[in-house]
Amino acid sequence: MSTVTFKGSPVTITGDMPALGSQAPDFVLTAADLSDVRLADLKGTKLLLNIFPSIDTEVCAASVRRFHEAASAQPNLILLAISADLPFAHKRFCAAEGIDRVRTLSTFRAPGFGADYGVLISSAPLAGLLTRAVLVLDPQHRVIYTQRVAEIAQEPDYAAALQACTAD
Repeated sequence: MSTVTFKGSPVTITGDMPALGSQAPDFVLTAADLSDVRLADLKGTKLLLNIFPSIDTEVCAASVRRFHEAASAQPNLILLAISADLPFAHKRFCAAEGIDRVRTLSTFRAPGFGADYGVLISSAPLAGLLTRAVLVLDPQHRVIYTQRVAEIAQEPDYAAALQACTAD
């Protein structure tokens, strides 16, 4: 278990983030069209996992927009926006924002994802949602970058994450 803060108050996080150099845990998450997406299905391409509590919050929406802009310039990168939001919320947000280079994925059918990736909020008013984190996986799905943001209400370190995306 780890602790981050939400607006200054401690929040308990269940699970450990995958270690640098380790193989990322497989998952089966739900896409905006309600299909299943497995991590194994995405092998061969570098991935940026933008994990957050809810697409319907200002900071979470900002992170999806910002990474979308960057992903548009990197054709060999798949950007995954992952939260517990229903796929319908993801689809609505992307349509309203003109976001087309992001694959939104929901954990609503995958309760183990949060603990497997060390991002499950297990205390406070946000219990059951995911904390803010970013992981970059190489094409073989080894972890090459992680950040669990210490204050949920703050944006991730975009520069560091994007630098990891361009590193060989």
